[in-house]
Amino acid sequence: MKRERAKAISALSRPRNGWRTCLGLDRVTTSSRVTQTRLKSSFIYLANAVNDLRGNWSVLALISAPLALAAALCLLPDALNLQHRVVQTFEAAGGQSVSFTPAQVHPDTPPPPDTSQPPLYPVWFTRILHLLSIAITISLKLVILCALQRMWEKTRAPDLIAEGIAIYRRALQLVPAFALVVLLQWLATIVGFALLVVPGLVVYVWLYFAEYSLVFDGRRSWLALLFSRDLMRGRFFKVALRVVVFLAVWSGYNSWAATVFVAASLLLGPVSVMTNSIAASIFVLDLFAVAVTYATIAFFTAAGVRLYQDLGAIAEEPTAEAVAMQPTVPLGSAPA
Repeated sequence: MKRERAKAISALSRPRNGWRTCLGLDRVTTSSRVTQTRLKSSFIYLANAVNDLRGNWSVLALISAPLALAAALCLLPDALNLQHRVVQTFEAAGGQSVSFTPAQVHPDTPPPPDTSQPPLYPVWFTRILHLLSIAITISLKLVILCALQRMWEKTRAPDLIAEGIAIYRRALQLVPAFALVVLLQWLATIVGFALLVVPGLVVYVWLYFAEYSLVFDGRRSWLALLFSRDLMRGRFFKVALRVVVFLAVWSGYNSWAATVFVAASLLLGPVSVMTNSIAASIFVLDLFAVAVTYATIAFFTAAGVRLYQDLGAIAEEPTAEAVAMQPTVPLGSAPA
C-alpha cells in the first residue's frame, strides 16, 4: 500500500515539460512552450552573412560572373562616349591653356557653326543599354536568392558547374513571378512617394521582404507583398532600423568602390593613352566597379535572408495569450 502511494505521489510531482495538475495532466509552462526568438543586431546579421558565404564564394563568383560581364558591356558605350567627348575638348583647345575673354558680338553676326562631332554611340542606344543593365542587376538578386535558398536547404550539386546550372534553372522558373513582384513593389513605393516622402519610406520597408518570400516560401504576386507587411506587425521600427543600417553600410561600400574606380582611372588614363588602349582600360575599370557592386549585393542579400528567417520564426511562434487559452482536456480523459 505504501509503495503504490509513493508511486502515485512521484507521478504527480514529476514534471516533463512543466508541472502536473491535480488531475494528473501535463501542464506546459508558457516559458517552455514559447521560444523567445529575438531580432539580433544589424552587425550580427552582417557577420552571419560572412559565415554563410565563406564556403560558397566560388559558387557566387560563378553565377555572378556572366551577369557582371554583361552589365560592364552595357556600360562600355556610355564610357566610350564620355572619353570621346573629353578627347574632342582637348583637341579643340589645341593643347593651349583655356581662358575666358568677353567678346563684343554684333547683333547681326550669326552664331559660329557647331563643329562638335556626334557621339560614337547614339543616345537612344546608350539609354537602352542602361535599362538593360538595370534589368541585369535586378535579375542578379533573384539568382543570389536562389543560391542562398539552396545553401539553407543544404542542397549541393556534385560539381561547381552543375551547381551553377541548377541555380540558373531555378531562377529561370521564377523569372515571371519575380518580375511581377518587383513591379508591384515599385508601383506601391512610387505611389507612397507621390503622396509624401514618409509614406514612401514606410511602404519600402513594408515590402522589403516580398522577394524573399517568393523564393523561400513560394508566395507570389500580392501574397508576397502582404506577407512581407505581416512580418512587420509589432516590430516595424526595429526592422526599419536594421534595413537602414544595411543600406548605409552598402552605400559606404559603393562609395569606397567609386573612390577606387576614380583613382584607378587616373593611374590607367595616361597608360591607356600612350598604349592606344583606351577602350580596353575603360572596360576593365567598368568590370571592376560592377564586380564590387555585385559582390556587395550578394553580401547584403545574405544578411537580409538571416533577418527574414528570424522574422518568420517570430511570426510562427505562439504568443503567451494563445498558450494560456489552449483548451483543457475533459475530465473523463484524465488518467486514473
